[in-house]
Amino acid sequence: MTSITAPFDRPGAPAVRLPIDRQVLGLVLMLLVLVLALYATEPRFASRLNILNIERNASFLLIVAAGQMMVMIVGGYDLSVGAAIALASVVSSTVMTRLFEAYPDQVALSIAAGCVVALLSAAAIGAVNGACVALLGMPPFMVTLGTLSIASGAAFYITHGMPVYGMPTAFTEDFGRAVWIGVPAVTVIAMVIVAGLVVVQRRTALGRHLYAIGGNVQAARQSGLSVKTGLFSTYVVCSLLAGITGLLLTARIGSGQANLGSDLMLQSIGAAVLGGASLRGGIGRVERLVLSSLLLTLIANGMNLIRMESKIQTIVLGVLLIAFVALGSLRKGSTQE
Repeated sequence: MTSITAPFDRPGAPAVRLPIDRQVLGLVLMLLVLVLALYATEPRFASRLNILNIERNASFLLIVAAGQMMVMIVGGYDLSVGAAIALASVVSSTVMTRLFEAYPDQVALSIAAGCVVALLSAAAIGAVNGACVALLGMPPFMVTLGTLSIASGAAFYITHGMPVYGMPTAFTEDFGRAVWIGVPAVTVIAMVIVAGLVVVQRRTALGRHLYAIGGNVQAARQSGLSVKTGLFSTYVVCSLLAGITGLLLTARIGSGQANLGSDLMLQSIGAAVLGGASLRGGIGRVERLVLSSLLLTLIANGMNLIRMESKIQTIVLGVLLIAFVALGSLRKGSTQE
């Protein structure tokens, strides 16, 4: 079998002779098969409009999944990312709309204020999650389920379930729907975020500490690593990335909505697991999410093109999530034998 010299998933591990990454190869093959199947059976698949739509949707998922993977690396997960997206959407659109109505000549001020408030609201959710998990030792499931309920309830309370319209045109047309260097603006932003997280994972002490915490929290603590700081920071980063996604989605659709991003929570977990993250922690490379996010987006796009009922799509995505988690567990079990 062809082999290459490659490091383990954890930074700092010694170089060994490993087979070519079968997981990445499998993702690439699945993508190729899916693309060829859709191209052969659905003429609309290759249209420029549909390709741009795929790029945008994959980028939204990629940003959220990147934050989710960072939390999973330290042995947790975040169920509140969808609610953080919705809350960021609602507060940003509300602030922008009201400021723009009061000061129509201050477009930049309205946009900046809306973005800052959205990111602060997302960071607050992450801070609550991180504090409860890191400082109080609460289980991530219960904590993030609670903040999901709080953030979602707040979003619906602010809007009464109605979309918020009236944001500056510059925010929607010149940013949310813009195309930079031939690709959607959100794709450029997603690539920059992924590149930054790759540098953190591979080139910084913080990245190495996060893998150590996820691999064995007791050993990390005995080695003098700041476990609480590592846990807290990952939950804040995860929520901030969800807030950025909320802003980008709001700019894309042109309104703030309390149910925005509700499907991205499960999809982000699925993309992270499919991209190699372990629910037990200690494993995961953010760059692999580019493939897994694109694969999930292509599946959803294919179901839309064939006009599959939305309820059936939800069932299919749920089955795929279970399958991905099962494969991840089998893969980890096989490496321990």
